[in-house]
Amino acid sequence: MRLTLPALDLPVLESVDQKTQAFLVSLNALIPWVVTNGVNLLAAILILLIGLWLSGKASRIVSTVLARTPQFDAMLRGFFASLARYAVLTLTVLAVLAQFGIQTASLVAVIGAAGLAIGLALQGTLSSLAAGVMLLIFRPFKIGDKVQVGGATGTVRDLSLFWTELISDDQIQIIIPNNSVWGQALRNMSVHPTPAHAGELRFRIPETSDLESVAQAVGRIVAADPRILPGPTVLFDRSGDARALDVVVGFSTAEDIVPAVKSDLIRAIHAVELPAATPQSGTSQSGTSQGGAPVA
Repeated sequence: MRLTLPALDLPVLESVDQKTQAFLVSLNALIPWVVTNGVNLLAAILILLIGLWLSGKASRIVSTVLARTPQFDAMLRGFFASLARYAVLTLTVLAVLAQFGIQTASLVAVIGAAGLAIGLALQGTLSSLAAGVMLLIFRPFKIGDKVQVGGATGTVRDLSLFWTELISDDQIQIIIPNNSVWGQALRNMSVHPTPAHAGELRFRIPETSDLESVAQAVGRIVAADPRILPGPTVLFDRSGDARALDVVVGFSTAEDIVPAVKSDLIRAIHAVELPAATPQSGTSQSGTSQGGAPVA
């Protein structure tokens, strides 16, 4: 059997040849573009990797340097460390965009305009942020201080970049924006605490009482009162009555509540039986109560 091949049309062959030549010309023109942009892409990736590494390095360096300064709060150190990190990342992104031929000047202008608009919209929030940074730097108070800001009084429980949290004496949470804390008079009642209020309690005991035991018993009663500051004294004094001695209890309180504390101490002391020594023969016991209670 004999095969017969169709005759080839020469115009068709010429058309295919022209398309092949056009493709090769386009490919020759595309190869330099691919090579150039491939180099730019590799350079952009390299810049991005270096920028990520530098951002972490800058964050750690700033945090380490600020940690050596005790005036900087841990939250403030974290804030400046994050600020350094994002600043390096911003420069890295601009460098990557410039690598592809993008005009970064116009982009920076657009970002600046957007930042201005956002800043105007969030003026109060940014004001609180700036005030929070100032509070963390200058530290007019610390956690645990009792302060008065405007009409709010309480103990500082937390200080963030945007607000200050107080706890009032009746355990009510008070949240104050930092711009209100920084922008008005602040009273810190823990920096210079008020002087202690001194009080004295005197009562008589029989001459024959066991003074050491009486001092220990009265000392336990005084120390049991949480309103009394540490360091109360229990001393003895000679009164005009030869049959009795004066017990002098010296104490102090943080608040002006000396009369109330003194009254409670009298009640507590009279509610117990103070130790009394065994009376010697011929010793008069007039003026004493049963069990060695204080002389009336």
